[in-house]
Amino acid sequence: MKLATGAGYWSAGPPEGAQQAILDAEAMGFDSFWTAEAYGSDALTPLAWWGSQTETIKLGTGIIQLSARTPTATAMAAITMDHLSNGRFILGLGVSGPQVVEGWYGEPYPRPLARTREYIDIVRQVVARKEPVSFSGDFYQMPSEDGLGLGKPLKPTVHPLRNEIPIYLGAEGPKNVALAAELCDGWLPLFFAPEDNHFYADCLQRGFDTAGKSGLDFEVLCPVTVVPMDDVEAAADRVRPMLALYMGGMGAKGANFHHEVFCRMGHEDVADAVQEHYLNGRKGDAAAAIPLELVEKVALVGPPDKIREDLAKWEESVVTTLQVSGPPQVLRMMAEMCL
Repeated sequence: MKLATGAGYWSAGPPEGAQQAILDAEAMGFDSFWTAEAYGSDALTPLAWWGSQTETIKLGTGIIQLSARTPTATAMAAITMDHLSNGRFILGLGVSGPQVVEGWYGEPYPRPLARTREYIDIVRQVVARKEPVSFSGDFYQMPSEDGLGLGKPLKPTVHPLRNEIPIYLGAEGPKNVALAAELCDGWLPLFFAPEDNHFYADCLQRGFDTAGKSGLDFEVLCPVTVVPMDDVEAAADRVRPMLALYMGGMGAKGANFHHEVFCRMGHEDVADAVQEHYLNGRKGDAAAAIPLELVEKVALVGPPDKIREDLAKWEESVVTTLQVSGPPQVLRMMAEMCL
């Protein structure tokens, strides 16, 4: 089991200790470091800033939102980051949700899978640099069909360091997970539960079969919160507010894909209760409604010996890399257990 870590979303400003965290992770043998974006800090700038002090650890965006940039702008950034990191860049992509796509970026959300397919196709063409890029799809037209009519197909002036940069797709629903397996080099799940491994393995296999590939080199990089404490309930309390935020508040009612993940796990009653509390401003009640059993499905909590035992479930799953969040002592503990 490989390990990764990252900086996550910013709040009011840059997270403290991120630069030291990436240096420590590299020294401990972590495989990769990831940055995120929502509607505040972007994923690329911090990754370049902190990553410039490193030499071996891979640098990934988890995730770049499709609506934030045109496919060519994302491909340009990927080529640039790959050169600057000497071939260590991983392009993590995702569609985000309708509240962000339509509310923040002013773009339409419908048909996200079809949009993703076109987007990745264009990025691949740009990075391959075989010929000037032209594309005629439902979402993207290159050259544009509007305007002065003077556009022409182009290819990047920069010669990519690698003509195939790894693309990982952030996905939660079964069709999107299959799409990741079909089109991409890796999958970035969220709230993966090892007990649902067969469900996700089947989704991935459908994508591999569609693409006619084995999937042997496919990566699954899964975020997991680790809270080592003797009191398991107290450790779970550190995780519950985050789960409540995603389950209840990250998306409108009826269009919250994180909520759907927990429903598929068999916790629809809990997810509905958490959402009802959260959307009515009762965040404490929302967190309290999440049982320990559910926390333990998606996080590693409790005494170190329990965490070591629970790790076996993850090691037997499709997950190839655990993206660990926590303070330096947690990273060291996980390195001792896994590396």
